[in-house]
Amino acid sequence: MIPSRTCPTCEFPSDEADLFFAENIKPEKISGFSFASRKLPEYMCHRMVLCPVCDLVYADTPPAEDALAESYHAASYDSSEEADDAAKAYILAIQGVLDRLTGRDGALEIGTGTGVFLKHLEEAGFTKLVGVEPSRAAIDAATPECRKWIREGMFNEHDFEPESFDLICCFMTMEHVRDPMEIAKSALRLLRPGGVFLTVTHDYRSPVNRFLGKRSPIVDIEHLQIFSERAISGLLTRAGFLEVSAQRFVNRYSLRYWTRLSPLPAGIKTFLGDCFGKPVLSRIRLGINVGNTLACAYKRR
Repeated sequence: MIPSRTCPTCEFPSDEADLFFAENIKPEKISGFSFASRKLPEYMCHRMVLCPVCDLVYADTPPAEDALAESYHAASYDSSEEADDAAKAYILAIQGVLDRLTGRDGALEIGTGTGVFLKHLEEAGFTKLVGVEPSRAAIDAATPECRKWIREGMFNEHDFEPESFDLICCFMTMEHVRDPMEIAKSALRLLRPGGVFLTVTHDYRSPVNRFLGKRSPIVDIEHLQIFSERAISGLLTRAGFLEVSAQRFVNRYSLRYWTRLSPLPAGIKTFLGDCFGKPVLSRIRLGINVGNTLACAYKRR
């Protein structure tokens, strides 16, 4: 039996937390895409509780670390187009942060996927780029130009020299790890003084996710915790960062992808997906604020 954990942000006992979602996992629905990014929503989840202290929703009995590593290593991948769209939204959202950075030597992305965001950082002037990615399928989908920056495996702080990066990014990954606090503390140790740690996380308190409830795409077997703006800000502050801020931003995806995420019946999704996949409509990108939150945190100079 897997022991229950305390809140991974503030260590408040899980047995005193409120039930948020009951466990809903159907083994027959688990496939190679269950641990893939930007997949068709399955609406499965671990038992999730809400911490009354830091506002974090988390799985109190998450899978073991080795089981998670194997699941992500073996995951399928079919979302290169959406990864490109996400990277464009991220680089646009962080322009103010990049303008403030005094150093652009080393940049690390934890959970880099195909490494396409690293290409944007290269264009922004960063000279040493590293991405860490556990999914072999995602790495195989990377372009040769991006693949040279990617290291396969789970993130391990000890693979890098302390204070060797000016920028560390962790986009849509903090929900997936067993210990998000340790990721944040590792980032703090790996950053140079004045460096910045950026995360993008889902916000379960955003209007769209509150409206959809259990039919929101953030209800997912991959998610071991789900943040709010308050929760991610609190985690980064407790980790030792300064000038912590968090705000929602707009994602721009194809009409077909937005349809894929919607809670519509399968038949309607298929029909609309075929329509929106036609050449003229497939080029359209719709910007929507679905509650995804960009958090920014600095290391003391």
